[in-house]
Amino acid sequence: MALEEKKVVVVGGSSGIGLAAARDLARAGAKVTIASSRSKTLADAKALAPELETRKVDVRDPEAVVELFKSIGEFDHLVVSAANAVFGNFLQAELGKLQEFLDTKFWGACRVVHAAAPKITKTGTITLVSGAASHRGTGGLAIGSAINAALEALGRSLSLELSPIRVNTIAPGLIDTPVWDELVSPEEKRTIFNESAAKLPTKRIGRPEDIAHAIRFVIENTYMTGQVVITDGGYLQV
Repeated sequence: MALEEKKVVVVGGSSGIGLAAARDLARAGAKVTIASSRSKTLADAKALAPELETRKVDVRDPEAVVELFKSIGEFDHLVVSAANAVFGNFLQAELGKLQEFLDTKFWGACRVVHAAAPKITKTGTITLVSGAASHRGTGGLAIGSAINAALEALGRSLSLELSPIRVNTIAPGLIDTPVWDELVSPEEKRTIFNESAAKLPTKRIGRPEDIAHAIRFVIENTYMTGQVVITDGGYLQV
């Protein structure tokens, strides 16, 4: 009953991990608002889960982020999973795309937390979403690994600065989310997933629901703060 009638905001909540977390938290009794810059995915999410309230916001726009949280008012729990990800060789990537990745996932999280924290109740939480690749070098994920490491460092420090609000970070491994359909071709995705699954101790790729469960865990565990919870199927062990 810990989440019954609690107000939760999930930024980046219209698809993938964010949407899975929003639906899981709503099933636990929370009143959930999802926010995203993508009108189509917001509409799709609302059609799939009518219990979710939807708001449109671009985390690259500081004024829009501030206005979002002014309109929401006081709430209990914040989850931030917004990102325009880039996958591939560092030297072959467009610098503008790498900058956008940084601007949405890291600076976007900073803007969101800066605007939202004063609205969060003292028994509330902030949960960031990084990535397990921040803990070891991985080809094709150089900028993503760096961004994720920065998010984890941010979360640890904010757990002290924002106390008693609890701040934790979830570090997923390879998860089958719609973002992969934007990053690579279906054939490349199939190859990456099959090869990765064969190496993992779990012998499968992660699902958004796996990470949603981890997010709910750190929200409900009132003695956990400043932690990075790696949920990677054993990726860091192989």
